Amino acid sequence: MEIDYILDQIYTLPRSSANMLKKYVSIRNYPKGHLLIKAGSVERKLYFIKSGIVRAFSESEMGETTFWFGEEGETAISMNGYVQNKKGYENIQLLEDCVFYELDIKDLNYLYENDIHIANWGRKFAEKEILKMEYRIISRELLEAGDRYKDLLNNYPNLVRRVPLKYIASYLGITQVSLSRIRKTIILKN
Repeated sequence: MEIDYILDQIYTLPRSSANMLKKYVSIRNYPKGHLLIKAGSVERKLYFIKSGIVRAFSESEMGETTFWFGEEGETAISMNGYVQNKKGYENIQLLEDCVFYELDIKDLNYLYENDIHIANWGRKFAEKEILKMEYRIISRELLEAGDRYKDLLNNYPNLVRRVPLKYIASYLGITQVSLSRIRKTIILKN
């Protein structure tokens, strides 16, 4: 996925502003399994996923809990690092070999201060991230596990083919056995 398309999905910039922002973007390749962002560190980079898939998870005494997946066109970021320059709570792990567009948050803040269009792009970026987070929280609280799985199938059909079931089960807040039952029920209905 090309950087122009990704940027425009957030907010369409005038060409001169988009070109200015792209001057600060570099391409990075990392292998499957790599931890792009590590919990407990101050992350000062913003990543746009050119190709590949990632998951965000946190660790506790009960194990790992996956709470987000990102695929081509999405942004991988520690919001604590981005907004507050503080340590993040999440790990972001690559589930496939990935290619990213990388942007240093220091450079992005410079662009925010010097180009109103890029500042507006940043506002829209933050708004969209908040809405995605709100949706994840509400669906986790209000939907039954089977409905959450159907929602995942409808909104991210490629995920279920590309992500190990143990991570999908963790994301849905259920065991792998429960996920198998849900999948079997859905298959039988179709």
